[in-house]
Amino acid sequence: MEETKVYDYVEFNDALALETMRNVMEILRKRGYNPINQIVGYFMSGDPGYITSYEGARSMMMQFDRSKLLEVLVKEVVK
Repeated sequence: MEETKVYDYVEFNDALALETMRNVMEILRKRGYNPINQIVGYFMSGDPGYITSYEGARSMMMQFDRSKLLEVLVKEVVK
């Protein structure tokens, strides 16, 4: 019998946020944007217009609070 695996909600949510940002960056690249500039613009201003609506990228980013996304990025850097 296998043991039940317990997932930490915070770890799961952080991984989901990170994967979402990676997907959005790829969509921005496909549309010809500089993804770093666009995402920084979004973080600094809070204006979702920095993120294209193409392929649902804007909706993906809006699922998360900007401060949560920044927290995930910082955690990734200090790993």
